[in-house]
Amino acid sequence: MWQIALLLGCITVALAETQGSTTVDPSALSKIRVYVGTYTDGKGQGIVLLDLDPASGNLTYHGLAAEATSPSFLAIDPTRRRLYAVNEVAESNGKKSGGVSAFAINPKDGTLTFLNTESSEGAGPCHLVVDRAGKNVLVANYGGGTVAVLPIRPDGRLGAATAAIEHTGTVADPKRQGKPHAHSINLDAANRFAIAADLGLDKLFVYKFDSAKGTLVPNDPPATSTARRAGPRHFAFHPDGQHAYVINEIDCTVTALDYDAAHGVLKPTQTVPTLPQGVEVKPSDSTAEVVVHPSGKFLYGSNRGHDSIAIFAIDATTGQLTAVGHEPTQGMTPRNFAIDPTGRFLLAANQNSGTIVVFRIDPATGKLEPTGNKVEVKSPVCLKFIPIAK
Repeated sequence: MWQIALLLGCITVALAETQGSTTVDPSALSKIRVYVGTYTDGKGQGIVLLDLDPASGNLTYHGLAAEATSPSFLAIDPTRRRLYAVNEVAESNGKKSGGVSAFAINPKDGTLTFLNTESSEGAGPCHLVVDRAGKNVLVANYGGGTVAVLPIRPDGRLGAATAAIEHTGTVADPKRQGKPHAHSINLDAANRFAIAADLGLDKLFVYKFDSAKGTLVPNDPPATSTARRAGPRHFAFHPDGQHAYVINEIDCTVTALDYDAAHGVLKPTQTVPTLPQGVEVKPSDSTAEVVVHPSGKFLYGSNRGHDSIAIFAIDATTGQLTAVGHEPTQGMTPRNFAIDPTGRFLLAANQNSGTIVVFRIDPATGKLEPTGNKVEVKSPVCLKFIPIAK
């Protein structure tokens, strides 16, 4: 019976991630598994497993799910049977490239079994997604300035890249941006277009994606520009499929965009600061993650240096943002945060202080309230969830 219960839970959360406006009923869950990607440069050990109580928000340490080398960013396939992790290193097997590792998920206890590793086709892989058909992993390489597609074999193992594209273009700030830096890659709801945010080039590259062939082809137009020296980092679609948002690391802003889903075209409509009014951006300040609430009513962004979560209300018609406030993350350098499948809790991963802190989300205002629940995890970077049905 546990297999059926787990499958029902997986179907429910898959619906939530695809349609966005659907969340999991917390009363139907026994718990939520939380996988944490970490840096292992003398600190962490690999991928950590936590348990989240969907009723109280209580977070407990479950153990090490698998050893891995700097599995900083994670992705879970639509069946919830496989987990994929970047290995964020500059060189692997004598090649200037990081890796992507595949793991099988044990449905009973959540532990991971290593399957294989393939080249990410670029140094410093920092972000990845599994396509909605579960056939490919798409990865962005910060150090290499490249994006690639790795096919998923029937047994969950990865094959060699079927596509790899190196970004080129003019850098606005040679000192800070230096060169192309692909910082994230995301797919739209139709699985037709991939959007890659390049921090070095101040661009959102758009690619036509073919899941069956595992290919990427530049769209027409091939990219949308942000402000110069903005440094686009992470990207999120709105549940309505008509709007999207990119958080800009260097100038600490969020840009709202209209999205033409039929043609894969992005059009910037608004840019707002992520820091409070009157607070100037210091050299030590930067942003990291951006997440739209499953309800589509709120957007959240993390500020490193200021160590806070910026909260915005989203206009249901235009998709534009209105600042609601800021909530301290109770730790240093919130690299990543995530909203749980019920839409009730936000978990903030404070990389430099080694803590994951749980906040309750006010469904009316979007504001965050500390629950008092937190756990210690060395160098936490990324959080991913699997809900477990009763």
